[in-house]
This record gives sequence, structure tokens and C-alpha cells, in this order.
Amino acid sequence: MHTQSEDAPLLPGLKPVLELLSSDPQRIDCVFCKKGLRGPEAREMQDLCRKNDVRFTLVDQPVLDRLCRPASGGSRESGRDAVGHQGVVARLSVTSFCELDDIFASVEQAPLPIVLALDQVQDPGNVGTLCRTLYALGGAGIILPRHNSAYLGPAARRAAAGALEHLPVARVTNLGHALDSAEEAGLTIYGAGGHPGSGSLDAFAEPMLLPAILVLGNEDKGLRPGVAKRCAHMLRIPLARTFDSLNVAQAGAILLGLAASVRTRP
Repeated sequence: MHTQSEDAPLLPGLKPVLELLSSDPQRIDCVFCKKGLRGPEAREMQDLCRKNDVRFTLVDQPVLDRLCRPASGGSRESGRDAVGHQGVVARLSVTSFCELDDIFASVEQAPLPIVLALDQVQDPGNVGTLCRTLYALGGAGIILPRHNSAYLGPAARRAAAGALEHLPVARVTNLGHALDSAEEAGLTIYGAGGHPGSGSLDAFAEPMLLPAILVLGNEDKGLRPGVAKRCAHMLRIPLARTFDSLNVAQAGAILLGLAASVRTRP
């Protein structure tokens, strides 16, 4: 389990986390709660997480201690113990998120009218690289599920090389429902995957119909069935040599480049 990206901003303490959950829950990416923590405030914290769809994870005390350890490293002998956390630590978002409708509105103005939807892509380097490619080619924005997506912290921002500061990013509770809304808004839904004979389209031979959403799946499992069934078309990248596969960032870059080449062709 990944609990902390390097330099991730943290808010330790039950009362401060409760206050932020009440006043501005969008600022919280995840709450780590000590297993077995009891009391009315602990129950209120978990209730607020559920109400605001903020994920929380139950962890052992040493995990919280490591999260709150001073960056310079410390020990009891040096007098630099972990910051008191009262059994609760919130990891804060470092990326501003927009509404799904804002993503759809941005499609009309984008040089390349494509939105990327990432179905539980969990490596922050992959997400950052995809953001960098999408922004460079003129894409409209990114849609991520709230749960089981990469943390858009320092690692993602480094890989994005500034793109995350400019691209609209929406987090949604249910990616399948978001794709339903995209279809209603007039976007064609494409999924990455498939193989010859499966009914998938050869990405080199079948240009994408724009505006569109390109859905990329998890690094190991690909698209979930409930997401894949929302895709009007599946796109496959024909490989010239026998090879295992391309990673999600490489596949996404190829498909986005193909869409951009058609868009800009005289």
C-alpha cells in the first residue's frame, strides 16, 4: 500500500482533519486512520469522509508515525519525534480539480478536442507523462475516478513538466456514469485495448471521430468491464514485432499522436 508520495503535504491530528472535512473536503486526497480508533470524533470523521466521498484507509500506528516523521529524520535520542497525529493524518491534494461539465466545456475550445479518462491508472509517473503529452498536443482535460487513481503529487507534477498546472482535471465518483454523461454531451467514447478478431479497430487505419474521450486502463488489468462496455469502439495498436505490450503512457501517446495527425492534416 502506498501511503505517501515524497513531499506530499500532510495534515496530522483528528481535530484539524475534522475541521477541513467540514469546511473544504475537496482539499483532502485521502485520510489515514489508526485501526481501532474509537470515540465520537473518530466516527464523525469517517461519516464526513463517506458523505464527501473522501477515501479513508485504516492503517497501523507505525504507518502514521512514519508519515509524520520529520523530513530530516529523527529519533528519540535527537528529540525529533514524529509529529503528534492523534491517530489521524490527511494527505492533501496539490492539484485543483474542476467539475465534469467544465471538462466538457473545454472540449469546444481545445485545439485537439479529446479528453483522457484514466481508469484506475495508479503510477503517478504515467499520469504525469500522459498529461504532458495531452497538453502539448492541445487536448482538453483529464477525468480520474476518485478511488484507486494515482496521487497527483510531486512525482506526477515532475513527469507532467508543468502541464498539470494548465490542464483541467476532474475527479468523479463513478467513471462509468461520467462516460454516460460524455456520450450525452456528444463525445465519442474510445477505449484502448483489444486484439485482432475481437472487433477492435486498428488505430492506424481507423481515425478517431472527434470530439472524443479516450479511456486508458490500469497498468496491469486494463479497463474494468463496466467501463469497457461504455466504449463505443476499442482501439488496438498493431505491433510490427512480437512483443509483450506497451505501457499505458506509451500507448496513450501513440493514440493521441494519431488523433492529432488527423486533426492537423490539410
